[in-house]
Amino acid sequence: MSELPEGLVTSRADFVDALTKGISVAAERGCREFCWMDADFSQWPLSDPAVLDALTRWALPHRRLHLLAAQFDTLRSRHPRFVQWRQRFDHVLLARQFAPDELPAGGPLAAMLAPGLFSLKLLDSRAWRAVCSVQTADLIGTREWFDAIEQRATESFAASTLGL
Repeated sequence: MSELPEGLVTSRADFVDALTKGISVAAERGCREFCWMDADFSQWPLSDPAVLDALTRWALPHRRLHLLAAQFDTLRSRHPRFVQWRQRFDHVLLARQFAPDELPAGGPLAAMLAPGLFSLKLLDSRAWRAVCSVQTADLIGTREWFDAIEQRATESFAASTLGL
């Protein structure tokens, strides 16, 4: 079973590794819900075959992946494999777009939350400083922060677009 690097993450490579391991851990442990937030998900390993395989194993009908982004255009162009996965597993994905100026002050720049399992929060995108935690207080605080953004966000990133 994959293990998360609990504690401080101090490089882009370690952050991407923590994201990958987080997805794998959620799939292995049967996490019912995932909450992801980033401005555009451009630095996430969403086209990586191992990540998509873990997401596919995770994506049962009763599960939900909540995506929050300031915009999804970059995700569409940088991660075409994830876009295809999203079309196939539309039943588990809820995507919403937020206004960057509505982010709560002092919060992370990006986050991955698997309620009851772990949270990974990017605190500094220049130094790639992030923190991974399994502490209940951190999980609850991250969920409250995520919910505050999600409540003000609007639906976006449709699985398909209808042309007339």
